[in-house]
Amino acid sequence: VDELIDEPIIVGGDNADAIPLPDFEQLLKTFPTSTELTYYARVRITRVLKDYFGTMSDAESRLNRYLNRKQKLSAGSRESIVSNFELQKFEYVHAELDSMLKEVDGYSEKDWQTKILGLILFVFPKYVAVLENVHIKDFYTNTVKATDRYIDLMLVDANGSIDIIEVKKPFSNALVSRSTYRDNHTPRKDLAGSVMQAEKYLFHLNKWGHAGEQEIYNKRRDELPSGIELKITNPKAMILLGRDNDFEGQQRFDFEIIRRKYANMLDIMTYDDLLRRVANIIEMMKRKGSAGVTQ
Repeated sequence: VDELIDEPIIVGGDNADAIPLPDFEQLLKTFPTSTELTYYARVRITRVLKDYFGTMSDAESRLNRYLNRKQKLSAGSRESIVSNFELQKFEYVHAELDSMLKEVDGYSEKDWQTKILGLILFVFPKYVAVLENVHIKDFYTNTVKATDRYIDLMLVDANGSIDIIEVKKPFSNALVSRSTYRDNHTPRKDLAGSVMQAEKYLFHLNKWGHAGEQEIYNKRRDELPSGIELKITNPKAMILLGRDNDFEGQQRFDFEIIRRKYANMLDIMTYDDLLRRVANIIEMMKRKGSAGVTQ
C-alpha cells in the first residue's frame, strides 16, 4: 500500500482520513496470492493471443453457431425466427458478461470499456452511434474564456438525441461504505465522483444547447447516420460500475436510496444489476415462447 500512496497510512480511529477497520480487513482478504497473480497474468496473455490465434469464449462460439444456423431456419414463421434470435442475443450477452466478470484483471481499462459497450448496445438497441472523446465547452469554470472538456463516451439514438455513459471496471467496494456514519452507508469516492462528473457533463451540454448540437455534428458527422440531426434535449447519463453481490444488510437499501435520488437524470447500474436485468428479459422471453407453443 505504501508504494501506491505518498501520505501516512491510518487504520481505524476517528481520523477523517483513516481507513475504516472493516474496509482494511476486507482489503487483507482480497489481496491476491502468488497463485492468483500467475492466473491474472495468464488471463491477460490469453487476451492478447486471442487476436492472433482466434480463440473464442464459449459465449462467442454459441452466438456464432446460432448465426450460421439461422440461415437454415424455416421461413414458415418469421415472428418465431425473430423471437428466437432475440432470445439467443440476450443469452449471449448474459453468458459473455458473466464470463468477463470472472476474469476482470485480464482486460485493460480500454479493452474492458470497449467490450462492455458492445454488450450494452445489444441491451439498449435504440442507440445507433457511439462517439468517443467528445469535445464540449464549459462556460462557467472560467467566465473569461470557455474551458475545453471531453466526454469519454456519448450515445446517439435513432432520433439524434444525445445521452452519455460512464463505464468503469467493476472494482469491489466501489459503491457505498461498509461502515456507517450515523447509521447510514455513505457513497464511496468512486460512486460520488462518477455521479458528480456525469452531472457536470449534463449541465454543460444543456447550457451549450443548439450551438453545441451544431459543433458536435460538424466535428463528428462521419461517425453518424446520414441526415440525422443531433438534439441536446434533457440528456441523461448511464453509469455502470461496481458490484453489489457482496452487499450486507442495510447496504443494499441505502444504495437504492442513492440511486433513486438521481433517477430523473442518471441511471446508476452495477454489473450485478445489469446481469439481473438481462436474466429477467431472458426469463420473460422464454415464458412468452412457451405460451406461444402451448397455444
